[in-house]
Amino acid sequence: MRLTTRGKMAVTAITDLASRSHGHPVALPSISARQGISLSYLEDIFSALRRAGLVRSIRGPGGGYTLARPASEVSVADIVKASDRAMTEQVDEAGNNLREDSPSGKMTAELWTSFHSRVLDYLQSVTVADLVAQQSSQSGEIAQTTSPRLSSAMKRLKGRTAAKTQFPAHNVPNSVFALAAMGARS
Repeated sequence: MRLTTRGKMAVTAITDLASRSHGHPVALPSISARQGISLSYLEDIFSALRRAGLVRSIRGPGGGYTLARPASEVSVADIVKASDRAMTEQVDEAGNNLREDSPSGKMTAELWTSFHSRVLDYLQSVTVADLVAQQSSQSGEIAQTTSPRLSSAMKRLKGRTAAKTQFPAHNVPNSVFALAAMGARS
């Protein structure tokens, strides 16, 4: 298994999605803005993740992506495998084709096979839920390391931001046409 920039970006984007969705779709432009990842690159990554069954897409106003399974059931290995098109195992980092019939070639091949196996085991043991929990605890640690006055101000601001980002009720019109139709009924 190769860890590529594409795989790392996919893990970052899925972690962002999981920490913000709370059952509601998250738009790719918002993930792009928060994470500093090109929107077209994210669209390509999420297309692969959707084909692998890791995310669901919702079209239309208020649409975006949600996780297809609970975050505790999606491993980092799942994301990396799904997002990377060329999942070719390499014998060595330089891309050299080692002769496995020689003693050193066989030994080196066994080393890399063991290494890849351990990396894969580790990535399978880490879930998106673990990453979200780690992210939450780290942001809590940052708030605790700041001055008490700044920390309380950050908490007040965080409360205001959360109130502004709540999703509207389902019976609210999502277009001018729906609004006009509601006005005609009343």
